[in-house]
Amino acid sequence: MPAEWPMPLSRRRAEPLEVLAIEGLPEAAVPAFEAAFQTVCATVAYFRDEPSETWRIEGVREAGAGDDELEGALALAALVSGIEQPALQAGPIEAEGWLARTIQSFPEAPIGRRFLIRPTHLPNPVTYGRIVLRLDAGMAFGSGEHASTQGCLMAFEAMAHRRPRRILDLGTGSAILALAAAKWLKRPVLATDIDPWSVRVAAENAALNEVQRLLRPRLADGWKSRVMRPGRYDLIFANILARPLCAMARELALHLAPGGTAILAGLLGTQARLVLAAHRRQGLVLERRIDIGAWTTLVLRR
Repeated sequence: MPAEWPMPLSRRRAEPLEVLAIEGLPEAAVPAFEAAFQTVCATVAYFRDEPSETWRIEGVREAGAGDDELEGALALAALVSGIEQPALQAGPIEAEGWLARTIQSFPEAPIGRRFLIRPTHLPNPVTYGRIVLRLDAGMAFGSGEHASTQGCLMAFEAMAHRRPRRILDLGTGSAILALAAAKWLKRPVLATDIDPWSVRVAAENAALNEVQRLLRPRLADGWKSRVMRPGRYDLIFANILARPLCAMARELALHLAPGGTAILAGLLGTQARLVLAAHRRQGLVLERRIDIGAWTTLVLRR
């Protein structure tokens, strides 16, 4: 997410926004182009066209923001996807109109048996039997609607009985996974991200959910930061993308404690074998696979 934005769009004054869109993408190219849009867009969504079996990606940004950065990111996405660079569509949209549609499309959402995502524009009554995670509707990139996030929460729900003590959320974004772990286990969670804006949002969400004493948002570039220590974590969330997951498989294995669990997501079902093979080479074994639509979550053990 763009580091220069100090807070979610819903908390800022209305400014000219524009919608970016690319159509006709093959499934395997979706993660790369999603990441490209995320370099300049505050929210990214994608939609499958069933007749053509292709995908459309949309993003919302401040009009004209980061044109050079986006151009380079799209060229890289096309290169790594092995396709010609597709046409980019752009059109204006009013901030208030976009926010109204965002709120309308972000209802309260139960996930699994234990979690409930509740946006801040809705009342917050006491809810029994579920762990409520409060999120701002302006942060659609981390609202829990994405199948990868849902898969991670379901995977965590199935293993939380192990009571992991040392927990890391790598590439935390809005910190929804870190919030879930902190609220359920009442244990400290390190939440890292390469983007300063995401780190600030994670801190805001920790306060919103009253776990600021447990959740530690930190700026970190993957495993390179000094906050990381080998063999330290009993549970690692890594909801990023398939290629970075493969590239960091060795470091993840080094940082996963014996008997620890890694929950990996952000990958398409077609990429699961690639990601799994990279981690099996590091001695990890598959415990469970969760498929939601085109997206897959892998649960690995050491």
